[in-house]
Amino acid sequence: MDVFDSVIKEIRETLPSLPLFEEEPMAKHSSFKIGGPVRAFAVPEDITSFSRITHVLKKNRLMPLVVGNCTNILFPDEGLKELFVISTERMTNMFLLPDGGIYAEAGVSLSKLSSFACQNSLSGLEFASGIPGTVGGGVLMNAGAYGGEMKDVVESVVTYYLPQQKLYETLNENCGFGYRKSAFQTIAGCAIVSAVFRLESGDREAIASKMKELNEKRREKQPLDLPSAGSAFRRPEGYFAAKLIEECGLKGYSVGGAMVSDKHAGFVVNTGTATSHDVYDLMMHVRNTVWQQKGIELVPEIIILSPEYKLTDNSPDAPLHIISGNPAASETDPLE
Repeated sequence: MDVFDSVIKEIRETLPSLPLFEEEPMAKHSSFKIGGPVRAFAVPEDITSFSRITHVLKKNRLMPLVVGNCTNILFPDEGLKELFVISTERMTNMFLLPDGGIYAEAGVSLSKLSSFACQNSLSGLEFASGIPGTVGGGVLMNAGAYGGEMKDVVESVVTYYLPQQKLYETLNENCGFGYRKSAFQTIAGCAIVSAVFRLESGDREAIASKMKELNEKRREKQPLDLPSAGSAFRRPEGYFAAKLIEECGLKGYSVGGAMVSDKHAGFVVNTGTATSHDVYDLMMHVRNTVWQQKGIELVPEIIILSPEYKLTDNSPDAPLHIISGNPAASETDPLE
């Protein structure tokens, strides 16, 4: 029995009702609809079950890849046979705090979060209503659109520090938020499990109207009818990636089943048969062409996992939700 067999057996005995799948194809979970099987895929329903899974993994020196809706990850077609994935998709607890803030777990979609804010006449999350990701991923990369960013509305973030098996709370000013980044991307061993949002009181109808306006703008300009992972490249300082790509004549350019959207050049879409290699080769061609013609380097916003990608409890890798350094401020132990 290898280490994964042993781990899976113990987790099933500890959490018999936990959805836990072996050799699970990530194409079923990725917004790109691309990706081969991972060794195991677990879906805890709360922080307690999350912590019990990670406790077993830690005993066996395995580090999980913690994901949300996988809306900005490209998984390899070959699969990742030595990877244990934990999805926060069922960690969707959300409620209004007595002081008017909103508590939301990592698996809450940003669209549901913004709708909940609107229902409670709270303004500030209108920009997030059409972003396809979750609270965990949105906070991790400081997601934003139409002039708004998560850093503008996040009051605090709770992370689970895997080496210590403890929860830590980090206030906004210590989150290291910047353009499409946060400190949580650089610290190994932490997973975002929840956040508190601080918003402004507003008029419910005005908030709903703004959300409708922004969502109509998205539908008009973005290729929402085809699988993608959102913006393929980060915005270069002083420029717009989509404009540079279009000026280089690459709008509609394709490699296999992957194509630079003919509706919005900032998106790479799966036309139906794209492989991870198609997407990667297309993105590298776009990057090289823009560099050659414009002298500007495009940095991928999509997280690209290679077929050799693997994690152990002492791995230097820092993938989605996995972070390192000194955990911040107050702590509690969820198992006590």
